[in-house]
Amino acid sequence: MKETDNSVIEFIENVESPKKREDAYKLLEIFSEASGYEAKMWGPSIIGFGTYHYKYATGHEGDAPLVGFSPRKAKISLYIATGDAECDAILERFGKHTSGKACVYINKVADIDVEVLKELINRCITLTQATYGS
Repeated sequence: MKETDNSVIEFIENVESPKKREDAYKLLEIFSEASGYEAKMWGPSIIGFGTYHYKYATGHEGDAPLVGFSPRKAKISLYIATGDAECDAILERFGKHTSGKACVYINKVADIDVEVLKELINRCITLTQATYGS
């Protein structure tokens, strides 16, 4: 996945569902405010904030956004590293969601507590920077 020069606003404007488009604008504001980073497109469909360089023991390395989201057709994907005890505790207060290793999935912003999302964003950035450097 690579950062691109594509327009974040143009991408959001092309989201088919009016409700998902509205939620994408809300998330853009939330992630920008909470992270302090400018939104950038990563690949064709991920809106990312900040960047870090990773290198695995296998030798595989690359760059990725610190946090991000994508208004997908089925659900909205929030790219937030989870998996530590503090993140798990925060997620208990988050609202209606499902989660994977590095993603949290929501149907709509109205299903979650926005203040808790801001906590998650900050925790994820702190964890990622501690793991990979800032």
